[in-house]
Amino acid sequence: MTRMAARGGNQETVTRLLAAWRGEVEARAIYEALAAREPDRERAAILLRMAAGEGGHRARIEARLGEIGVPTPDPASVRLTLWTRLQLRFAPAEKVLAWREAMEDRETDDTYSRPTGDPKTDALFGELRKDERSHALAVEDMRAAAPPAVPGEDPQGRLRRILGRETWHKTGSSWISGAVYGANDGLAAVFGIVAGVSGATGGSSFVLTAGLAGAIASALSMAVGAYLAERSTSEVAAANIAGERKELEERPEEEKEELSLFYQLKGLGKAQADELAVRLGSHPDAMLQALVTEELGGVSAGGNPGQAAVAAGLSTGIGAMIPVLPFFWIGGTAGVIWAAIVSLVAHFIVGAAKSLFTLRSWWSSGLEMTIAGVIVGGATYVLGLLFKGAG
Repeated sequence: MTRMAARGGNQETVTRLLAAWRGEVEARAIYEALAAREPDRERAAILLRMAAGEGGHRARIEARLGEIGVPTPDPASVRLTLWTRLQLRFAPAEKVLAWREAMEDRETDDTYSRPTGDPKTDALFGELRKDERSHALAVEDMRAAAPPAVPGEDPQGRLRRILGRETWHKTGSSWISGAVYGANDGLAAVFGIVAGVSGATGGSSFVLTAGLAGAIASALSMAVGAYLAERSTSEVAAANIAGERKELEERPEEEKEELSLFYQLKGLGKAQADELAVRLGSHPDAMLQALVTEELGGVSAGGNPGQAAVAAGLSTGIGAMIPVLPFFWIGGTAGVIWAAIVSLVAHFIVGAAKSLFTLRSWWSSGLEMTIAGVIVGGATYVLGLLFKGAG
């Protein structure tokens, strides 16, 4: 310690430098992981530049550690947790970036902003703090950058490619997140049924019958609901477009005036808006798309109804079967206890799995789900006891 103090260091300086070094190693690993999953070359390149920036910060911190006589730790000692790696793989990229930037803001305030008592280290931290702020701008660049034009590409094709890039708000693996939430619904619903019937019957064979019926009903209900929702979205979209096309065919001048008024509300002058509406009117398909966008805010074509039904039904059915399983082998009070145990464990696992997409702490998300299961199961079990007593 005397040697470090003689060379310009102190315990606070060493502690903060090592914390900053660790943060830079982790940040680089995170940006490299995001770049590896990013299909767009331009955005992947930006993420790699951000990773390289973190590597440059690490090198400067290591240089300062050397100046005060502190050996640099082995970078292999810094590893992302398994859960963090899973979140980087499955969570929406936009959410991961927002989470990472929030972490860096906190680290900047905690590590870089407070004086250490060592002027050279404080000066270094001040420079690194400015660099960290540039990452937010880099993220905006990724959102704003448009793909280069392809020779001979028509406007519709280019628009489709640009819109295809705007996927930062979407989940990285939507079917996985859908399965998790489906399992959550089935588990919670049937656990309540099993607990209630157990309270009323003391864990008789009726629990198995009621649980199986509830599981099947939940799975079929979710499957049918998902199918109808996706099909309804497609049908509504088609009906809206057909209605707008009919109006355009029957009252073209009125539709032009309507479109002009929309553009005037957006800030264009009347002459400019009228001219734009007339030009669009000479291209019926373009006019129709403009009217759909302005009047209806665009339409969603929906997804695949069959795929949605299968995913929702299977995931809900699997979750719903968990509280029922013990009653295939055990009855009575023992069956009730085992059903509660496996159900609450499953609640915790499903809650923790949800944190892959919400980026919350896995244990707090799992605990929250477990508490919800305790409340649902406890309430329905008590109700079952009351019904038993009333009978």
